[in-house]
Amino acid sequence: MDAVWPYLAAILPTILVSILFYFLIKSMLEGDRRERAAQRRWEADQDRERPRTRPRTADSEGTEGGLPRSPDGPDTLPKP
Repeated sequence: MDAVWPYLAAILPTILVSILFYFLIKSMLEGDRRERAAQRRWEADQDRERPRTRPRTADSEGTEGGLPRSPDGPDTLPKP
């Protein structure tokens, strides 16, 4: 048994650092998963509220939904 202790003393720090690394990476991945879920919920809430607060209609400047509209129609390119 006396011959085993030097080997255990050599390998034990590696095992402990590996366990620490595992839990660190696991907690980072769980945090990322939770953050992405919270972001999806927030975006869904914003999408639900957006039509009530600002409907997407054509305004007086010729834009629809925030995009400029061509005066010649949708199939023509602007002239240089």
